[in-house]
Amino acid sequence: MNTTVRDNRENETRQTEQFVAPMASVMEENDGYTLRVEMPAVNKEGLEISMENNELTIIGRRSLPTVDGTLLHREMRRENFRRVFELDPSIDAEKISAKMDQGILTLRLPKAEHVKPRKIKVA
Repeated sequence: MNTTVRDNRENETRQTEQFVAPMASVMEENDGYTLRVEMPAVNKEGLEISMENNELTIIGRRSLPTVDGTLLHREMRRENFRRVFELDPSIDAEKISAKMDQGILTLRLPKAEHVKPRKIKVA
């Protein structure tokens, strides 16, 4: 097998951190939303989730294995993930929860009580 490889190892260490936008899906339910974000090679310790001014920011830093030998070919991207979502004010930001499982980040975004449908009793 003949393989031509450009040596980019020096450039990798000099570059500033770069991000790519992960794929995401949003589902609406009666009491809130579920946001699923694909972040392969990111573990729980590599996640940073923050909320400010109705913007949910998700950063996922990959934990890729080090290569001991000479790298001949790489198709796995090295960039970390970053995505910002503008949230509707009807979401109760204090009750947002997150779970990471096999590279899929699942966030539960509950609706605030004042926007949920309710029944009014007649006296």
